[in-house]
Amino acid sequence: MAAASPDSWTPNLEELSCSICLELFTRPKVLPCIHTFCQDCLQHHAEGKETFQCPICRLVVPCPQGVAGLPDNLNAGRKCETLKQKALIDEGRNILESNFSFVRGLRDEEKRLIEQKQQTDNGIIQAYSQMVQKLAERRDHLLSESEANHRRNLERIQTERDRVLADANELSAACDQAEQELGEESVCEENFFTVVVEIYREKAAEPPVQNQVAVFQPIDTKVPALGRVTVPSLPSASKPAAFDGGGSGTGQFKDPSGVTVSDEGEIFVTDFRNQRIRVFNQQGMVVHQFLLFGSGGQKMYPHDVALDREGYLWVVGNTESAEFAVQYTKKGRARRKFDLQKTGWYRGVAVDTKKNHILITQTKKGLFNKHGEVQVFWPEGKLMKTIGRQQGMKNPWYITVDTERRNVLVSDWGNDCVFVYNKDGQLLFQFGSWESGEGKLYYPCGICTDRSGNIVVANNKRNPLELYDKTGRFLRHVATDIQAPQAIAMGPQGQLVVSDWARGTVVVFHPQYH
Repeated sequence: MAAASPDSWTPNLEELSCSICLELFTRPKVLPCIHTFCQDCLQHHAEGKETFQCPICRLVVPCPQGVAGLPDNLNAGRKCETLKQKALIDEGRNILESNFSFVRGLRDEEKRLIEQKQQTDNGIIQAYSQMVQKLAERRDHLLSESEANHRRNLERIQTERDRVLADANELSAACDQAEQELGEESVCEENFFTVVVEIYREKAAEPPVQNQVAVFQPIDTKVPALGRVTVPSLPSASKPAAFDGGGSGTGQFKDPSGVTVSDEGEIFVTDFRNQRIRVFNQQGMVVHQFLLFGSGGQKMYPHDVALDREGYLWVVGNTESAEFAVQYTKKGRARRKFDLQKTGWYRGVAVDTKKNHILITQTKKGLFNKHGEVQVFWPEGKLMKTIGRQQGMKNPWYITVDTERRNVLVSDWGNDCVFVYNKDGQLLFQFGSWESGEGKLYYPCGICTDRSGNIVVANNKRNPLELYDKTGRFLRHVATDIQAPQAIAMGPQGQLVVSDWARGTVVVFHPQYH
């Protein structure tokens, strides 16, 4: 009967594991009782004695030459090596697959870059064609004006020519008649020729025809610029677009407490004391607005707003008697809601769009101090887990989720810091409270991340907007001309949207181009 091939062998991890260290055998030694253990494990078990008991059956095993002198279990050793090699092969294949995936990603990126370059080139060609067409139209227009002016001058010259020739013919006839009368020696009461000559003497004194000569004056300019090829950078504080002042009118805010931006660039703002949500385009034009209501028809004071992966709005807020989270359509129709514990403190809301989890901050007031946490809900309102109790949160307010890494970032007003958790709720790091000088946070509010994972924080009481890298290291001030930033959000094209509660405005910082 043929021996089984190595590929047909099915490993039994229990048979190939040492009962002492519970790992695969390393230099396995077999005892007279047929039990096998790692050489190092037996060495530690025997403690250098000439006899010891089997760790399993307690059989006394003599080892006058030490554990190293015991027979090797070659079969178990070969199987363990084979098993380790199979694991290495799997690991190698996983690494290969990772490399291939990376190469595929590079290939996709290369394809995307080629498509983007083609779009850019098409834009340049189109701009050039439009400019050439406009220049051609302008050329034809100027040539037409020159031709019209030339025709008017020729018509004026022809008219004058005809008039002068007619007068010349008349004068010639008069001269002929005068010569004839002189030959006949006839005398008239008044000399006809004298009158005719006097008439034409006056006509000869008329000024010559005045023509208007068209002159082309080229504009002394260089070759007209088609445009610029630009690369967007981080948002800058230069020339931001601001809209809406404080108040309760149609175009005014009273405490814009929360902002979020859709993939289409629509800006949703919670107008806290006006108890409504207002929707704007990137130019600050009102697209839509709607009032918010809670249970029993009571108006709701909205604290914050976020968008889920289906494009619905999640709003957290309160009425006079309750606190809750409500899901709305973008047009303001309520779809579902669930109650929250009444605390009397502001809340923030964010959505983990990969799992559609709803994350809401909560602050409770204890006997001697406040303590906070982040509650994670399913969309139907079932509490899944809480985050942050163990790290000593005091007053968590605004919250965001890094969509690429699914990290959860929470600004803690009470601790003057930002907590950063992974998707499982484990604390990664915190920053802001221990720094000195630049980078130190004072009563942080709104928070968001850009595509590179950089973190923007509304530093309410000092430098208004601060930029940190994804590890929490301070980079620079993003903007300093905001009086009191509250909520912030990042748009699809890198626009930074900031609500200024002191001025009752919303400011949009567009990416700086250079």
